[in-house]
Amino acid sequence: MYNILIVDEEPMMIQLLIKLMLSSGLNIGHIYTTSSGKEALTYARECHIDLLISDVHTRDLSGIELMQQIRMLQPDIQLIVISVHEQFEYAQTAIRLGVRSYLIKPLNSEQFLDCIREVLIHLDKPAVSEQRTGQPVYTIPAHSARFKMERLPERQYELLNRLLTGSIHAEEQELLQQYLPLKGPYYAMLKMNFAGIPFTGQPDEYRWLCYAIWNVTEELLEVEDQENTLIFESGDKELSVIFQWRETDAADRMSHIIRQLEALGQSLHFHIHKFLRIPCVIGISQILRGIHFLGQLNTQTDRAIELHQEYQEHYVFYYGKYHWKTIRSVEEAETECLRNNLIVSQVKSYIDNHYNQKGLTIHEVARKNHVSPNYLSYLFKKYTGFKLWEYVIKLRMEESRELLMSTDLRRYEVADKVGYESPEHFSKIFKKYYGISPSEFKQLQT
Repeated sequence: MYNILIVDEEPMMIQLLIKLMLSSGLNIGHIYTTSSGKEALTYARECHIDLLISDVHTRDLSGIELMQQIRMLQPDIQLIVISVHEQFEYAQTAIRLGVRSYLIKPLNSEQFLDCIREVLIHLDKPAVSEQRTGQPVYTIPAHSARFKMERLPERQYELLNRLLTGSIHAEEQELLQQYLPLKGPYYAMLKMNFAGIPFTGQPDEYRWLCYAIWNVTEELLEVEDQENTLIFESGDKELSVIFQWRETDAADRMSHIIRQLEALGQSLHFHIHKFLRIPCVIGISQILRGIHFLGQLNTQTDRAIELHQEYQEHYVFYYGKYHWKTIRSVEEAETECLRNNLIVSQVKSYIDNHYNQKGLTIHEVARKNHVSPNYLSYLFKKYTGFKLWEYVIKLRMEESRELLMSTDLRRYEVADKVGYESPEHFSKIFKKYYGISPSEFKQLQT
């Protein structure tokens, strides 16, 4: 089980991260949360933490300082940074501290899940018992007469494919689990794609080709307990394997299993190419907990296979090695731009009407407009060219200048009207902005 510590000033962001992690398909133990860097250090002193997810800025300690100190307390802790800052120096400093990923807000949920899965799957945790130390994922079977090609019955095949595409009902899923040995709770998928076969022969010849691929796969799997794997045709010129592991067989050694799966993928490609002369691209998924994640594992194998279009000299792809980014359409990009423009427009209008309010803060402006302060500051600067508080000061200074020029109000009265509780603070900001004090400015007007 993995223990995770989240440090972020925004309660909404913390809730989002918790929701995502609980839906990750990983064996999550405890999720500790805080907005305080100092409190995070207390958690690190008192609890074992596998993964720290922190914003660059915390309430009382910078994220960089937090990572430095927490690494001294727990050297093996994994680090992920989530920030609104895209500046190179932030990412560079984080990487020097051993940060595994540096993600930018607003968060891409799919990218975040892929990231934490890969970090935790490859986390070296001690084995639960010494008996399992060094135990291979696959063992040589006692029997070898396994040359066969048992196609699933049509009804089971239909239900399995509906499970993989996410269109199965709960009662049908229960029925499928009665038909097939899908007990889990951990699953992974390996998919072989033969789309590059320039096949023009008869259907029977194609069936013999599938037969050959199927048996090469079974021989290389060498699974003692065949109930742990399920081989099936997942589409035209596609053969897939579902692997499953019990809780005690996978929970603490996923990194070892992934390495075994990658080695198996390489071996499959080599033998299929060498002995059958068939072009083959292989995609391997991550390991997730729960049968309802099989659809996602199927998608991962498809995406891994698609990488061959970009890296044509490679033929075996493990999904977890790549930090996926959702490719957005032009319409989606335009929609996000319009949404952000609307947020900035609403915030600008709010500031125009409330800039002279005493005690006004960025946090209040953000809360009134239902957006986080950090993200709001980022958007406002990006779309207006002003830092948010610089814009507030600009409006206050312009009004105070107008009042000093057109009225007989005293300094403290002007300060009060533009939102400053302290005349001295007002004078300091005015002189910094215009280069002269309010009194000097008033004298110039007379």
